[in-house]
Amino acid sequence: MITLQIPATSANLGAGFDALGLALQFYNKVEMEESDTIDIASLDDTSVPTDERNLIYISAKDLYEVCGRKLPGLFLRQTNTIPMTRGLGSSSACIVAGLMGANTLLGCPLGTDDLVDLAAQIEGHPDNIAPALLGGIVTAVFDGRRVHWVKQEVYTKLRFVALIPDFELPTEKARACLPQTVSLKDAVYDLSRAALFSASLLTGKFENLRTAVHDKLHQPYRMALIPHAREVFDIAYAHGAYAAYISGAGPTVMAIADEENEFFAGKMRFSLDNAGLHGWQVHDLKIDNQGCILL
Repeated sequence: MITLQIPATSANLGAGFDALGLALQFYNKVEMEESDTIDIASLDDTSVPTDERNLIYISAKDLYEVCGRKLPGLFLRQTNTIPMTRGLGSSSACIVAGLMGANTLLGCPLGTDDLVDLAAQIEGHPDNIAPALLGGIVTAVFDGRRVHWVKQEVYTKLRFVALIPDFELPTEKARACLPQTVSLKDAVYDLSRAALFSASLLTGKFENLRTAVHDKLHQPYRMALIPHAREVFDIAYAHGAYAAYISGAGPTVMAIADEENEFFAGKMRFSLDNAGLHGWQVHDLKIDNQGCILL
């Protein structure tokens, strides 16, 4: 039996659409071992598929097939802290758990690059799966077969506060609202800000982050799918956030605040409740630099 810990992830980081992502200290845990049958269960109240439709099982089976082995069955127990369809990488966490778990059970025949490539092929883009596997902040380009990635460990005096509403936003719906083409002006707008985000985060020029998270490719369109999102942004900035952006496809809003802004999360809880937004959860998080690990 092996036990894996997989971090939540926040992708896009504003303008870095499908290219930037970071891991957070907010974890799912998965226990697994080979079995003669498929025996899958959730250890919390989260409903998960308990047959061959389970994404962890599918990912593990894919890795076995890549390695020329047949997966006879799987004993699998999931603890799902990362909320599903909220823009925090829950599906990527499942994919990474399945791949890393299966690789471990087989004696680690595949290296890190192989696992990142395979995960991106399953997920379709690398912005969540790369930090879920690697930790830190990851810049990644997926060319359809390979992922070209750079991981940077981040030790900053920042807190990432996840503001999670009580409704889901499926990724398919969040992608369907996006335009198929963009202007050169909008492309340049996003490219410059994506570069500014990484450079500012890693060099401590946090005052740049508010400008760096602005984009014209996805957030303006997705805001309409997230009731009260603009109000949540405004509240975060009123309490001194460096930046606020839609995490992944949404509907979670991520606020970045200084570590010394000690009561930021408490102020957000109070203000959201005072504004009648009682269903929004507030989680005060740090960056995870390890990625998926064996416990």
